[in-house]
Amino acid sequence: MVSKIHLDGIGMTSMRTRNRLITRLREQGIVNEDVLDVITATPRHLFVDEALAHRAYEDDALPIGHNQTLSRPYIVAKMTELLLEKGTPKRVLEVGTGSGYQMSILAQLVDELYSVERIKPLLDKARQRARMLKLNNVRFQHADGGFGWPQQGPYDAILSAAAPRQVPEELLEQLAIGGRLIMPIGDARQQQLIVIDKTQEGLHEQVIEAVNFVPLLAGRIG
Repeated sequence: MVSKIHLDGIGMTSMRTRNRLITRLREQGIVNEDVLDVITATPRHLFVDEALAHRAYEDDALPIGHNQTLSRPYIVAKMTELLLEKGTPKRVLEVGTGSGYQMSILAQLVDELYSVERIKPLLDKARQRARMLKLNNVRFQHADGGFGWPQQGPYDAILSAAAPRQVPEELLEQLAIGGRLIMPIGDARQQQLIVIDKTQEGLHEQVIEAVNFVPLLAGRIG
């Protein structure tokens, strides 16, 4: 686990603006103080184009190019909170690096993070941001996220930022006994955020809430 980031902004990216976002997250039920502290300290405006920086601390999804989006802060906070619910996982797989914002939040809260992205230009930018923010406990791979990263497994937790129609068996196989998977499931019309806990007795699934994510697509780009 790395120390928290401290990069202040000005104007619409100032700490005051970030604190208003944290108030909104609390009002929506986020209670994990470690998650809230890391979101406060992490400069979300660095993960979008400069033209959108003034919207970075709104609780909205934002475009990042390549038909991908930066998830709402509430969703990032909720998924991270669920990932930490049973304690701090040591080894975590992230499916869909995207802009790298969720990656940057996770990297400050877990020991080892392995992040997979199918779109190389997005992966390259996320890697640059990780270096800028001195997040040294993250490894990246340009690959089809549906297959995970089996060479680095098993994982104590797996988090996906894209929605397949059903959970890929490859990801369940890479989840350690006692591990937890958090992912959206569904199609363009209806998706649910689910949590699957893997125990000696089998898989236990719970539905958290309705969500709206980009689809988990096959193949690599770039």
